[in-house]
Amino acid sequence: MPIPDYQRCMLPLLKFAADRQEHSLREGIENLASRFQLTEKERKQLLPSGQQAIFDNRVAWARTYLKQAGLLEATRRGYFRISAKGLEVLNENPDTINVKFLERFNTFREFRRRKRKSRFHEEKRGQKEAEETPAEVLEAAYENLREDLAKELLQYLKGCPPSLFEKIVVELLVRMGYGGSRKDAGQAIGKSGDEGIDGIIKEDKLGLDIIYIQAKRWENTVSRPEIQKFAGALQGQRAKKGIFITTSSFSKEAIQYVSKIDTKIILIDGEQLAQYMIDNDVGVSSVANYEVKKLDLDYFTDE
Repeated sequence: MPIPDYQRCMLPLLKFAADRQEHSLREGIENLASRFQLTEKERKQLLPSGQQAIFDNRVAWARTYLKQAGLLEATRRGYFRISAKGLEVLNENPDTINVKFLERFNTFREFRRRKRKSRFHEEKRGQKEAEETPAEVLEAAYENLREDLAKELLQYLKGCPPSLFEKIVVELLVRMGYGGSRKDAGQAIGKSGDEGIDGIIKEDKLGLDIIYIQAKRWENTVSRPEIQKFAGALQGQRAKKGIFITTSSFSKEAIQYVSKIDTKIILIDGEQLAQYMIDNDVGVSSVANYEVKKLDLDYFTDE
């Protein structure tokens, strides 16, 4: 079954807390995961950032909304229990609890009033996005911006002169920890070719091993014969490792080929190249940083 959205998690979470005991958020997550019969794969599915499981995030936001309505109360960091108001709601035996249901409570309406100032408000995002938590919406917006930036980067890579492309690849590999200093890396590669560069680079700063590099500014898909030629070049250099970088993509046969040979060859297509550039701040600059914070309940604990 699909992972339930955060609104579907509200009533089960409140029922879980009906015993009036203090519970951790982790306990609530595990209980609801079993209740919804989620598979291990569904439970481990991550947000785009890879920082948190989607289901964990949705249960956490269900708890937040129930707290804003006064149906749950925080006891300490990561823990909660049902409130008297929450018990009253359960006594009504509701079929469901969702955002519309919670609108009956003043504290929740005030929370929503503050939230309406955000451009991510559910009513302005459509039905599909209304099922997402604010964290998911924020991450989705970030991923869209990143995807657009990657496409723009790739467009510039395909149109830049070979010498600039060489410089970019060298800079990226150094930022990723290869080649020692940039000067060493430049001397190691330094051999311009038609629509790309070829050469060797140190695997680490001490030069314990070398990696053969081939980079091509191509529009067409790189096929298996091209990779076979590269593998042959590696054997001629007695090299065990290679990186083939292209601004286009690799055929299925090329990808299957490198998975079956003894020589270790890493294939980096245009999309991956752009992503690596973003991750390592090559050819991009920061416009704004947004720091997401949460309440520190330990700060308000008088010990």
